[in-house]
Amino acid sequence: MSREPHPSATVIVLRDTADGTEVLLLQRTSRKPERPGPWVFPGGKVDEGDRRAEDSDAIAPARRAALRELVEEASLPLAPDSLQVFSRWITPAISPKRFDTWFFLADVEGDPEIRVDGSEIARHRWIRPAEALAERARGELNLAPPTFVTVTCIEAFATAAAARTATERAPVIHFRPQICGTDKGPCMLYPGDAGFEARDPAASGPHHRLSTFADGWHYERDDEAIASL
Repeated sequence: MSREPHPSATVIVLRDTADGTEVLLLQRTSRKPERPGPWVFPGGKVDEGDRRAEDSDAIAPARRAALRELVEEASLPLAPDSLQVFSRWITPAISPKRFDTWFFLADVEGDPEIRVDGSEIARHRWIRPAEALAERARGELNLAPPTFVTVTCIEAFATAAAARTATERAPVIHFRPQICGTDKGPCMLYPGDAGFEARDPAASGPHHRLSTFADGWHYERDDEAIASL
C-alpha cells in the first residue's frame, strides 16, 4: 500500500578552499557493524514546531526544518535567507518509508566548527565532489542515489558562488524515481526522461536517469528532458 511521503528537508553546504569547492557530508551511525553508515547531507523530517499558520507553501516549514537539523546534526547555525531551494525528491510509492524532501543549497566561509552528536551522526567530513564520487566508485563511500545525483550536479561548479548563481537561475527539478530493471541492473527514471511515464528505459528520446549498474553508477540529464518539465 502506498503511503503519503513525510515532509522533510536537507542542506547542501558548500565552502571554497585552496584545493577547490568542498561539500559537507555526515555519516549516519550504522545499525549493522559490518556495513558502514551512509554519507548524507544534514537534514531530517519537518516537525510540527517547524510549521506556522501563515505558511503559504511547503517550502517555509521545510526551510525551518533544514536550519534546525543543521544545528542539531552539525552544530552549524545559518540565517534563513542563506538557503536557496536546489531540488525536490519524492520517494517512490513502493518504498516502505516515503519522504518528500526539499534540498536547499548554502555556502559558508572559512572553516566553521562542525560538531556531531556521536550517536545519530558518527562523523563528518568536507570533501570535494569529484573525490566523493571517486570514493563511491571504489566502494569506499556509501552514497544514496539522491546524494549521488546531487554531488554529481554540484561537481560542475568551480566555486560555491557559481553554484548559488546557477541555482538561482535554474528551475527547481522535482525527482520522482520510477525504478526499472534492465539487463545490466536497476535504472531510475526521473520526470523528463522519455521512458518515465511508461517505465521503459529503452524508450527513444531524452534521458533523465540514474543507472545503478554493477560496473558503476551514471547520472544522465539531457537539456531536452529538463526543458520539458
